[in-house]
Amino acid sequence: MTFSILAQDPESGRMGGAAATGSLCVGGWVLRGDIRAGMSACQGAAPSTFWGEDVLAAMRRGATAPVAVAEVIAPDRGREWRQLTALDRKGGTGGHSGSDNTDWKGHHGFDHGIVAGNMLAGPAVLKALARGFMDSTGPLHARLMAALLAAETAGGDIRGLKSAAILVVGPDMAPLSLRVDLSDRPLAALETLLLRATSGDYARWAAQVPCLDDPHRRLTDHDQ
Repeated sequence: MTFSILAQDPESGRMGGAAATGSLCVGGWVLRGDIRAGMSACQGAAPSTFWGEDVLAAMRRGATAPVAVAEVIAPDRGREWRQLTALDRKGGTGGHSGSDNTDWKGHHGFDHGIVAGNMLAGPAVLKALARGFMDSTGPLHARLMAALLAAETAGGDIRGLKSAAILVVGPDMAPLSLRVDLSDRPLAALETLLLRATSGDYARWAAQVPCLDDPHRRLTDHDQ
């Protein structure tokens, strides 16, 4: 149903996720992020929003990503219908792909990142998703967008795509949370939204709101 990527920029400390699916509202269902903990993506035939939040809570308590994933999935009787990936603040990753999800399904990690998917055209989709990120340059949000586009080109979700999302968190920024919940061309719509959100007046305003590095900063007099 879905393909997703979680990745970290170790130089800036920013972490991000991106996802796309042949169903509605992928951002709200799949992606979670907390700069104090890490990133998570929960998807599958019967995704659990509890999993996404619980794995972040475990990492915030100090668990590594693989330990957090194992802790969250262990008591869940429905775990074979779900997928979960996690990225911790040190760039470690963990993942679970339940056996009852529709083929092709799977997940794999790479340096400071992890990709996952189910109901895909084949394993080449995840390879393209990871390679699209690793081979691209620029800010984290741009590289995540490149990853989604590469996965679509490799076949993506076997049903086509209806929604897409990007989430980026960092110590020096307010969260960037962009969602296209229903579109005939969700990646094109997301790319347009991403450009608008990271340039011009909106980006200048967003750069002044509170963040972890400066939780009390205010707008300049010019922008109030």
